[in-house]
Amino acid sequence: MSLSLLIIIPLLTSIALLCCNGLRQVRVVALGGAVVQLIVALALLVAYYRARSAGDHSLMLFEQDYTWFAPWRIHFHMGIDGISLAMILLTAMVTTAGILVSWNVEKLSKEFFFLLVILSLGAYGFFISLDLFTLFFFLEVAVIPKFLLIGIWGSGKKEYSAMKLALMLMGGSALVFVGLAGIYFNTQTSSGQHTFNMMQIAQLHVPLQVQQWCFPFAFVGFGIFTALFPFHTWVPDGHSSAPTAASMFLAGISMKLGGYGCLRVATLLMPEAAHTYSWIIIVLATIAIIYGAFATMMQTDLKYINAYSSISHCGFVLLGIGMLTKTAITGAVMQMVSHGLMTALFFAAIGMLYDRTHTRQVAQLGGLLKIMPFISTVFVIAGLCSLGLPGLSGFVAEVTVFMGSWQNADGWYRLATILACASIVVTAVYILRAMGKVIMGPVQVTTGEGAIQLTLITDAAWNEKLAAGVLIIGIVIIGIAPFLLNALINAIQIFKFVIFIYCHVLF
Repeated sequence: MSLSLLIIIPLLTSIALLCCNGLRQVRVVALGGAVVQLIVALALLVAYYRARSAGDHSLMLFEQDYTWFAPWRIHFHMGIDGISLAMILLTAMVTTAGILVSWNVEKLSKEFFFLLVILSLGAYGFFISLDLFTLFFFLEVAVIPKFLLIGIWGSGKKEYSAMKLALMLMGGSALVFVGLAGIYFNTQTSSGQHTFNMMQIAQLHVPLQVQQWCFPFAFVGFGIFTALFPFHTWVPDGHSSAPTAASMFLAGISMKLGGYGCLRVATLLMPEAAHTYSWIIIVLATIAIIYGAFATMMQTDLKYINAYSSISHCGFVLLGIGMLTKTAITGAVMQMVSHGLMTALFFAAIGMLYDRTHTRQVAQLGGLLKIMPFISTVFVIAGLCSLGLPGLSGFVAEVTVFMGSWQNADGWYRLATILACASIVVTAVYILRAMGKVIMGPVQVTTGEGAIQLTLITDAAWNEKLAAGVLIIGIVIIGIAPFLLNALINAIQIFKFVIFIYCHVLF
């Protein structure tokens, strides 16, 4: 199975979009490209299981390695394990749903869908890269389209929000680059040459002194992408001003780039430094979980509710990584996938509501279940997944993080676990309150200009139903059969990493 298809298909789709004439062609090409991406991701899943079943226990499968810039030993080196594959499937599902939700975008539609496809290209490239420079390259590819999507198609303080997001993420990228450069110049192969190859660096073992100063740069840099406290302030502004599909990409995919980088690069390549700084990571993650939950309670705008909720939920990802146990790390990856699906579904539902009611204020909405049953049901499913209802993905992901965190016997770490668990109560409060006001009760749809005529409000169109269905299927499968995702992401590399931690660091 060629991983190059994950780069070639979005690239060809983007070129085809630039050659389109008319909205109909743009829609067909964008959706066709997204569906092909999803088919390739599913085919990759089948090929992965076949390879593992056949006895291939390599750390990375389907590796491809092409020299890119020989003097600096930069390679276009690709490969995947179960963690990478989970992120690829998430990207394909959110991309397809985002394009379907954006079906009615008419303003500069060609450019809009082009930027969405470029975002998916950057994400795929990031998740399959085994070369640190190539990984950083694709991380940067995924930044600029966000700025343009918010600045051109956004709402509210879109220029301010776009600039703030771009500057903070570029700042995070700068920190990442310093960390990666430090690793590159302080690791040498047997031939005495520096390397960006992640697999070689893992085998060479980065010197402890180098780890101690490179790790903060890499982890904080990637952490900014995943709402690491106190560098989270771009999240509510960016999400609230972004168009629906861009919000889905930001929360569903882009924030996962940071979590993946914190795990794959910072933690797995520098495990001793990860153990040294783990208490700081756990403190910041716990603050983000609690702060995000209480801040969400104060919000009256549906997009701000989901944005601040994302800060809290992404805190579980960092908490699982910081605990450095196999179960906690597995839970962190499960939380990335679950949150990506859930928050993309939530933003899709909010976008559907806004398109019909022209308001996102909770106080101006009520009784929508009676006039928009499908959209209201989607809203409820996303909310219940967010608060951790059993049978949905949010439950199994958070429980796995909590169980893995409790395995760490340190008293302070267990206190952090208890505080993180307590945040579930706060989550239930703001989710149930928002659902009760918006979905239940007497019908109410008002804006600053007064009440909206209810007969003009329609339920979801075919494209919106299909978009929601794609995401709901993922949420339900993980919730009902979590062993499927657990078996996928329990890669050999996690086992070897945990063995290294316990043998070389803890004892």
